[in-house]
Amino acid sequence: MAETDEFGEELADFVRRVAELKAARSVPSSDLPTVLDAAIFELDHVADRLWPRYERLARASMAASPGGEGTGERQELRLLKALFQRFPLPFALVDRETVVRRMNAAASALTGVRPGYASGRPLTGLLAHADQVAFRTQAAAVAREEGDRSLTVHLRQRPSVPVRATLTALRPGDEPRTGVLVVLQPAAPRIPAPEPAAHPVPDLAETTRHAALLDLVDAMTTALLDGPAEGALQRAAHVLHGRFADWVVADVGDGLPVRTVRTVVLGPSREEAAVVAAQDPAACPLVVEAARGGSPVLRVRPADPDAFGRDASGAPVLVRADVTSLLCVPLAVPDGPVRGVLTLFRSGARPAFSLAEAQVTDLMSRHLALAVAGPARGDAGS
Repeated sequence: MAETDEFGEELADFVRRVAELKAARSVPSSDLPTVLDAAIFELDHVADRLWPRYERLARASMAASPGGEGTGERQELRLLKALFQRFPLPFALVDRETVVRRMNAAASALTGVRPGYASGRPLTGLLAHADQVAFRTQAAAVAREEGDRSLTVHLRQRPSVPVRATLTALRPGDEPRTGVLVVLQPAAPRIPAPEPAAHPVPDLAETTRHAALLDLVDAMTTALLDGPAEGALQRAAHVLHGRFADWVVADVGDGLPVRTVRTVVLGPSREEAAVVAAQDPAACPLVVEAARGGSPVLRVRPADPDAFGRDASGAPVLVRADVTSLLCVPLAVPDGPVRGVLTLFRSGARPAFSLAEAQVTDLMSRHLALAVAGPARGDAGS
């Protein structure tokens, strides 16, 4: 029975990874060989492992129970755990779904993520989109005890620096399943490490960020007041694009979220913007959620690739745009209805949106909503 349960879990894992491979069709053509290698690996796994195991289970009446661990092995595992915490190389222990169980201090310094934040979240969320499917596939194979693996990946915070990930199976005494020990080593001769900051530096950096946000609010206010209300949304989008976000998407209309028009789309290029502009806003779960709930949404390394829907080719927009963080803010006047939704994307190595930036965006959205509602009030008074 235990072997049957494990086979069902492996089959469910395979189905999920196939769905990820389908979603990875939108990666750049230069990254497609990695995705194709992952697809071929999954096919080999079905032919060599899943099908023979299915035939064996069909013939067998009972599954053999695994043997217990010896005292010496448990002692070695305790020693390994102590070494894990103190070893200077970056280590992370993940499960077959790449969810982080433990991360040492060296891995935290390399990825820029605190161990407490990383625990319980997929390690693939720290990797570039093009590397995520291949990493999941290799991690699942190692968890099935099919041998150690090694591949080159790229961290989202430093996409230009290749990192060599070595994966090996490990089953700590307190874990019910075999885990995967991931060792991360820079493949380049040298990776730039963050410089230790003196005490006055954080204050200066915080002051600089605060001043930049004030400048942004000032530019937004000027854009909203400097011209007719009809073009306020376009002027505001141009203020946000580039200096604050890589993508600016605005959906406006009555009867949200059903009767909504995608009014403004600014992206890295006109061709990319045209693809997102052709999308139906009602098919974007984040837009629908913001329009109905009237609450801002902040996502860092969004785990759901379909959170902003798909383009005409069926590719997830978040994957295609390499979105690392997003803000989805309703445009609502005080004590009034939602008149639109403003969505901002940041891509690649750009720092994620902070809570302070989300609060400022929420403030600007109310000003923008009043500007968008201006013509309606004027028509009502005439």
